[in-house]
Amino acid sequence: PGPTLERFKTERFLFLSFPPCLFFCSCFDISFVIPVLILFCSCHKLQESLLSSASGYSNYRGILNWCVVMLILSNARLFLENLIKYGILVDPIQVISLFLKDPYSWPALCLIICKCLALLFYLWLQGTFGERLGTFLHLINLSTILCLPVATVLFVSSMTPVGAVFALAVYTILFLKLYSYKDVNRWCRDIRQARARTLARSLSFQRFNGSAVQTQVSYPGNLTHRDMYYFIFAPTLCYELNFPRSPRIRKRFLLRRLFEMVFLMQLLVGLIQQWMVPTIQNSMKPFQDMDFSRMIERLLKLAVPNHLIWLIFFYWFFHSSMNFVAELMQFGDREFYRDWWNSETVTYFWANWNIPVHKWCLRHFYKPMLKRGVSKRVAQAAVFLVSAFFHEYLVSVPLKMFRLWAFMGMMVQVPLAWFVGQFLRGNYGNAAVWISLIIGQPIAVLMYVHDYYVLHVQGPSAG
Repeated sequence: PGPTLERFKTERFLFLSFPPCLFFCSCFDISFVIPVLILFCSCHKLQESLLSSASGYSNYRGILNWCVVMLILSNARLFLENLIKYGILVDPIQVISLFLKDPYSWPALCLIICKCLALLFYLWLQGTFGERLGTFLHLINLSTILCLPVATVLFVSSMTPVGAVFALAVYTILFLKLYSYKDVNRWCRDIRQARARTLARSLSFQRFNGSAVQTQVSYPGNLTHRDMYYFIFAPTLCYELNFPRSPRIRKRFLLRRLFEMVFLMQLLVGLIQQWMVPTIQNSMKPFQDMDFSRMIERLLKLAVPNHLIWLIFFYWFFHSSMNFVAELMQFGDREFYRDWWNSETVTYFWANWNIPVHKWCLRHFYKPMLKRGVSKRVAQAAVFLVSAFFHEYLVSVPLKMFRLWAFMGMMVQVPLAWFVGQFLRGNYGNAAVWISLIIGQPIAVLMYVHDYYVLHVQGPSAG
């Protein structure tokens, strides 16, 4: 039969494009020409290489997995080298001696129990006296909360450094909570006097047809022991009359967080005893000899275990522990941290890695300073100054020496934040934040350990 219209078009195309011999062959079988057509089709187009920034490619999951595998292998080698060199150094019994020097003397625990008296006194002060006298008594009480543990640590010989750190941390949290409690109740009194709306807080539940109905508590109905102690144990530093509450306690979630708390605590203790302590002990001689090359080598060797322990501690405290307490108390606000690991500026890191402290500083310190006409830069520097004070407070007092390394480390963050914000952006800023975390912390650790060794170990032996 004669060729169809489609076959005629195909033959005409082949005749114009290719040699005549192909046309005659196509009259019998066009499949012969198809491979030739493929050879003449273009296999190239305008495109960038995947690793070029202009390509827009962003799926580096395989490279990330490779980095994780290399990190695990390199740390496994270090761990095996540590075991071969030092043997097994993990000793659970030694952990008890870090908290107790004398089994019949428990000063840290007694100090923590004494805080109940401060709570009762603080609750009694609310609304009992005039505003000026009440503020004066509040300041005395807050000063006592900061000074009493310092005097106990310095003058009680049976207080260990680890026990002192734990007690001072509890009293620092209590100080920040009571400061917030004082401010919020003062705001409530001001609003009440101005006949404005009252703040409300849901603390108790009433059962109605099998469902939980929240009841609102307004000032001064919140001035109760139950309200006070709920706030003291809640995982927040900012007091409110109306905390968000979760509808129920999820038992599986609670058990998972409890398992993480127990497991990660054991892991932290093991890593400190097995990996960090020998590295610190081997760092003393280079510091005494002022061998700078060996000092830098010891610093870099300490940076890896120190940073790993810090990351594990962050997850243990801010995720496992605080979520456990929040679930147990049905506390609804679980934003204890944000994506600080993506920080491109130092300011973003400090504003997102510890949300409870950030909210307290913003609410009770930074914004009140702005309302009084203080500039933002001065207010930010003042926030870092307060943070530096508490960092030094939690380190120097337990070690019974004042070297201001932690204080200076925090104050250095102010010019560092300005430099990173002005000259480093994107991935470069994020890298600068990570470098400051990885290198800055072991520098402070070595400074304090060296000074503690000179004062408390080398000094008495020389005398």
